[in-house]
Amino acid sequence: MASTKSFAEAVKARRTFYALTNESTIPDSRIQEIVKDAILHTPSAFNSQTSRAVVLLREEHVKTWDIIAEVYKQQLPEEKFNRANERFKGFRAAYGTILFYEDTDNVREFQDKFKTYEDKFPGWSEQTNGMHQYHIWTALEAEGLGVNLQHYNPLIDVRLETEYNVPSTWNLKAQMVLGKPTSGPAVENKEFKPVEERMKVYGAK
Repeated sequence: MASTKSFAEAVKARRTFYALTNESTIPDSRIQEIVKDAILHTPSAFNSQTSRAVVLLREEHVKTWDIIAEVYKQQLPEEKFNRANERFKGFRAAYGTILFYEDTDNVREFQDKFKTYEDKFPGWSEQTNGMHQYHIWTALEAEGLGVNLQHYNPLIDVRLETEYNVPSTWNLKAQMVLGKPTSGPAVENKEFKPVEERMKVYGAK
């Protein structure tokens, strides 16, 4: 069943959660539906549709964080790895991970098609990927899940490409961890800079 929260309520409630369990508040089919809706309906410049996602749940999620830990163990001095591994264990303890990608072939296709804006498409690609992340993050938390966003790429890219048959033209952007929260968000009382310093309005009545 879809969340009964309004869009505005969901936006205001979205936060980062690190303390997550390997349980979900919704069926796997609903998680897939949320990601599918984002892939289909999140806007992109010139309707380029460059964003991609890989959904990893249950055992596949655990395997992903084992892979990430293994890669970093080979790259970091022991002391630094031990500190990083504590974070990896926390992510591994959750329920799922969504990998966010941009298809570089798709981006180049639109660069070739619209030469006037050739230099803009990489930036627009990043923007649409961010919108996909925000769409999915907000929707998952509206369903009672906790979410955090990680960026361990590019060290992990090749291993994950091999493990999950990801095309080499897909460029990894972020790893979204999800699960049932066991405590409140990382920041209980978020501080906001004054809106007046960040927003201008002209012509309103």
